[in-house]
Amino acid sequence: MPDHIPGARAALADRTALVTGAGQGIGAAVAEALAAEGAHVVATDRTADGVKALAADWAADPARWGGGAGTVTAEVMDVTDAASVEAVVAAAERAHGPLDILVNVAGILRPGPAAELTDADWADTFAVNTSGVLHTARAVTPGMAARGRGCVVTVGSNAAGVPRTGMAAYAASKAAAAMYTKCLGLELARSGVRCNVVAPGSTDTAMQRALWTDEAAPQRVIDGDPATYRTGIPLGRIAEPRDIADAVVFLASDRARHITMQELYVDGGATLR
Repeated sequence: MPDHIPGARAALADRTALVTGAGQGIGAAVAEALAAEGAHVVATDRTADGVKALAADWAADPARWGGGAGTVTAEVMDVTDAASVEAVVAAAERAHGPLDILVNVAGILRPGPAAELTDADWADTFAVNTSGVLHTARAVTPGMAARGRGCVVTVGSNAAGVPRTGMAAYAASKAAAAMYTKCLGLELARSGVRCNVVAPGSTDTAMQRALWTDEAAPQRVIDGDPATYRTGIPLGRIAEPRDIADAVVFLASDRARHITMQELYVDGGATLR
């Protein structure tokens, strides 16, 4: 496969990154993309199977992402548990050195009508999608600020900026995470730490596929659905996880050294922004 971003490899060589939600989908793609550009990646998830398989696959064949200079290490971490986050971050820095890059990908979706959401669905969604970002940032960014360098990229959603039927908890949690990340970026800007958001649209992941009810569902996503006030995707395709990963790699690299507090929509034009 071709390289991700020409020139970015040198910028990420020997840097250490922590990626949450790396057991599958976008998180796994981000971990591999960063490693392909030379980073030492600590891939985390609340269960071990996905990240262990990712690390093993990377060790066996790193060249498939067009690189291979970096490494992938698997760690179990539950972003809803502040103590777990603190412990994993401390262990990662002892083993690999100071963290230069934090990528928040861990997320869950509990669909349902806004007025019918249960307290548990609301609380669980915010615990992962929003509080999880707080927990990782609180554990990682003070060290970044003290060293005068580092970057945070939070993977949000285009649903944070455009209302979606049946996705109120998810959209609200992603909107909160995005604004938290931007406020963090403002507070840390003078220290040299950059904080940005990547907002995907429909992406071919297990989360997306769980919403599909038949073989025609992907085309309906592309075409749009007036009944749910949803536009289609102007570029005519559903994103692959690596499309999102490429945007993360760019924002994590020195090529984005003057970019902070921004929200980059990677949705094929679906939000018409």
